[in-house]
Order: sequence, then C-alpha cells, then structure tokens
Amino acid sequence: MSNLTKNIIWAIITLIVISLVLSYFVGPQTQPKTLSLSQLVSDVNANQIKQIKVNGDELDITMTDGSAAVAQKEDGTNITDTFKNLGVNDQALQGVDLQVVNQSGWQYWMSLLGPDILTLIAIMFIFWLMFRQAKSGVNQAFNFGRSNLKLSTFKDRVMFKDVAGLKEAKEELIEVVDFLKNPKKFLDLGARIPRGILLMGPPGTGKTLVARAVAGESNVPFFYISASEFVEMFVGVGASRTRDAFMQAKHASPAILFIDEIDAVGRQRGAGMGGGNDEREQTLNQILVEMDGFDRDTRVIVLAATNRPDVLDPALLRPGRFDRRVILDLPDMNDREAILKIHAEGKTLDKDVDLRRVAMRTPGFSGADLANLMNEAAIASARHSKTSIGQAELLEAAEKVIMGPERKSRVISPREKEITAFHEGGHALVAAAVKDADPVQKVSIISRGFAGGYTMKLPNEDQHLKTRAQFLADLAMMMGGYASEKLTFGDVSTGASSDLKEASKLARRLVTKYGMSDLGPQVFGDSQELMFLGHELSNERNYSDKVAADIDEQVHKFLMHAYEIAERVLKTHKTALKKIADTLIEKEVLEQDDFYALLKPFKIKAIAA
Repeated sequence: MSNLTKNIIWAIITLIVISLVLSYFVGPQTQPKTLSLSQLVSDVNANQIKQIKVNGDELDITMTDGSAAVAQKEDGTNITDTFKNLGVNDQALQGVDLQVVNQSGWQYWMSLLGPDILTLIAIMFIFWLMFRQAKSGVNQAFNFGRSNLKLSTFKDRVMFKDVAGLKEAKEELIEVVDFLKNPKKFLDLGARIPRGILLMGPPGTGKTLVARAVAGESNVPFFYISASEFVEMFVGVGASRTRDAFMQAKHASPAILFIDEIDAVGRQRGAGMGGGNDEREQTLNQILVEMDGFDRDTRVIVLAATNRPDVLDPALLRPGRFDRRVILDLPDMNDREAILKIHAEGKTLDKDVDLRRVAMRTPGFSGADLANLMNEAAIASARHSKTSIGQAELLEAAEKVIMGPERKSRVISPREKEITAFHEGGHALVAAAVKDADPVQKVSIISRGFAGGYTMKLPNEDQHLKTRAQFLADLAMMMGGYASEKLTFGDVSTGASSDLKEASKLARRLVTKYGMSDLGPQVFGDSQELMFLGHELSNERNYSDKVAADIDEQVHKFLMHAYEIAERVLKTHKTALKKIADTLIEKEVLEQDDFYALLKPFKIKAIAA
C-alpha cells in the first residue's frame, strides 16, 4: 500500500470522527417545539411562560413546566413592541424573565459556522496530503540525475598514526596531503598536483581506512561516494550523477573526491558479456572526461579504491587520470603485531598476552581479519565472564576466523574418533619428519567448521617466495593422513577427500604454472582475463593432446612421490604415530610445545621430500 493511499484513509477516518464528535456536542439532544406568535401571546397571558431569551429574531422559550420551545419574532421590531401590538397583558408580561443574548458573541458564530469550517479544514487537509505526495514525486524526478555525494564531517577523525603498517602507501599519500596544505613549494618548482590516486589491494587491507586518514590529515573538504551509486537502469543517469559529483567537488576546491569500488563502473570497455554502449560505459566515459578532458583547471584530487585493478579500463589508468597507483598488500608479521596493538586499545588484556605470538599464528590475515580476531576474543572473554582477554582467547579467535567455531557438541563414535586421531597424527608426524616443512603449531581432532579435525602448520616468518622442496614437503604432509589411515586400518575413509583435492590442485600448479616438473621451464594454458561472477570463463589450451597426457603423468608422479615419502615416514615411526594418536584420543588437542615434547624421546631425523 502506497503512502498516498494510507494518508487518504487516515484523513477519511479523522473526518468521520470529527463529525461524530460535533454531532454529539453541538447538535441538540431533544428537539424543542415551535410556537406561533399568537400561541406565545396566549401562553404569556396564561402565565405559562417562565423565561424568553431573544437571540436576534429567534426566541428561546422556557415554559413553567421546564419544557423548551422556540418562536420567531417580526423582523426589525423589538419583542416588547411586538407583545404590545398583539395585546399582551402588562401584568402577565412582568412575570416573564426577558433576556437579550449578545448576537455578536463567538459562541453564536461557532455554533453557526463551526461544523462547516471543520469540514472544510478536513477536506483541505486531504488535498494537502495529495499535493504533498505529488510534489515529492516531482522532486524525485528532478533530483534523479543528482549524485548522492556525501561530505565528511570529521566527527570520527582518522589520522595516519591510527593506520598501522602500510609505510610506503602512507608516504605516497603524505605527499598529496602536503601538496594540499602547502601547494606553493611544489608549484614554485613547476610540479603539478596529481589528478588521481588509485588504492589497490586485496579486501580488508585498509583502502577505505587510508582514504579516511587522508581526509583527516588534509583538512580540506572530503567528498565520498560508492561507484555503484552512479549507475541506474535509466540511460544517462550515471553520467549526469558523475557530472554533479565533480561539480560539487570543484565548487569546494581544493578538495578530495573518494570513489570506492571504482571497478563497478571502471571495467574495461568492450570486455563485457553484453553490448558496448551501455549505461556503465557512459558513466566511465564521463569520469574520463571529468578527470582529464578539455577542462584542466581543477584542484580536485580523485581517490579511488579497488581490489580488482586487472579489470579496469586502460584509459582510466593512464597518466593524467590516475597518476599514482598505491598498492596496499597484506601485512607482514611486524605489521600484524602493530595492527593488533591498535585494535587492542580500549580492551583489557592479561599481562602475559603475547601479541607477537598471535601475529605468528595469523599469516595471510588482513587488517579487517585482525580487527575481527580481537573482537571475537573480547566476545569469548565476556561469554566466559572474564574481566580481561587472555592468550587462550586470542589464539582461539584466530582459529575461529580461519576455520569457524568449534563443534564440540558433534557426537562421533569411538571408531571415527580413532580414525580421525590417526589421520591428523599422520599429517603432524610427516610435517615434523620432512625437511623444509613448516613447524606444526597445533593438532586437534575437535570438529571445526566442515573439518572433522585439523593440523595447523605455519612458518616462523613471512614467506613471499616458495621453493620446489617446500612444495614437495607440503604435498607429503597432505598425503600423511591418507597414508596413515591405509597403513593403520588397511582401508581409507572420506576424511582424506579434501586433502587429496588440495594436493591434486597443488601438483597441477607445479606442472602448469610454476614450471617445476620434468617437462621443463614452461607454463601450460592461458587463463583468459574475461571474468564472470568472479570465475574465469575459460582457460585456453595452448598445448597438444600428447602434452596434456604428459601433464597428467607429471601430476600423478608428484602425488605418488609425496605418498611414498609419507608412507616411508609413517612405517619408520609407527610407535610415534600410535603415541600421537593415543594422546589425541585422550586430550583431543595438542599444542606446539606438547607435540614436540611428545616426539622428543623418539629422536626423529628429518628426511628430504
């Protein structure tokens, strides 16, 4: 139901209620009888009249028995002259209480015009509601081409000191802030203010946060909008809104215009699934003209953020439009520790909390993930009625962010628990016995997310490059669970399906993308840039059927080699495997120190994968 219909219904209901109230209070309860003048004279002479009120030409009569009556006198004459002309006895008239009511009183006019005035007001109210709805629709039609540009109010000011890590990115942006604050020292050297700065990085790395810091530091008008707000289903609206957004920023210049998720309108033209001249492309064309068209006299810096720079149009990325591209990468260990300290402000931590250890447990975490980690730890502490956040809550929160919450209520049979213990024990033992494998941080047979158990292994320091030996160690570790089940029970379960899937993907990448197989330093297959719903539509096959068979053979070779390494380790250290599994069945969780203390008596020597 529309707002107009609702307003009309309420207006009608209000009108009905007002009419009922007026009819009750204003209308007479009993209808008085009407007397003629001759009958009135007879009643006066017969002493049956107690009181007469003269209200203009109306006579309100009260009889001696208390009943009411009305009569009409002659126009232009007073009541006493009328009674004398009609022969009223003077003595009888003296016994009547004659009163003259003031005819100009507001009660008279309200009683006369009140119902009509209220009815008129109700009708005018209904028309006002109707015109208001119509005017709102007209205003929306006229404002349809205006952008929903917002101006930062700096209520929650963010400065560069509030952004941990991202040293190089902040240095690039500090120059822009300095240009806005002190343009003279740059202009004296002939430097030109950058027109556009593109913030690129994975989701959660702080692109929007850095933009807010630029706004806080520059102290100039900061306008922000999402690129998706430019585009509508009607052709030309996006271009109109783009013009309006840049116009508002130019009027407030020097200013900063921040466009978030610019890939919503900045995708490469002609690379889409549909036609070429659609609404999105018109919006992109307008952005290109506004940033570097015929009008070059502007002091507006455009900040844009995207996590898909590979799909942006080349015309948008050329110098003169986005002069600078600032890359915001995932934080390293030191940056993660600094980010954790920032998000720990305002939270009570135990004295023995080691944020460095938490940073070691969270490689690949973005700033948003770390903020979520601290929040989950605080929630867990409050749930357990603790007054401070401990190390256990922080490490538990890290695992929860990675794999989901623990499912302790999941009931499994003793047989499944034993299989899971040997499976995870196989992973952990192979990881501990193979060179170049990352150290084991934790082993658990408690279900978490979709996993029945898990073995967490993480490097002691951040790694940006990985060698063939490290990949082979990873493959052997992945095969550890499968080999342990087959060696211990003589059969395998579906618990190894995820491991085999990931191992197969990794082995194929070693052959087709990394050139680490016997086929030599060559990449096979060419992934198309055309994307749909976040997935590649096709992967061009640039090799023959014979090479495809060779690739499959090399993938199989990698997997079988990894399985043989895992099987050799587990056969050599059967006693250690059983000890790990029995401990897991009893305790369900083994932390890093407990795990390596458990293996120490067996004096396991690492072998190459």
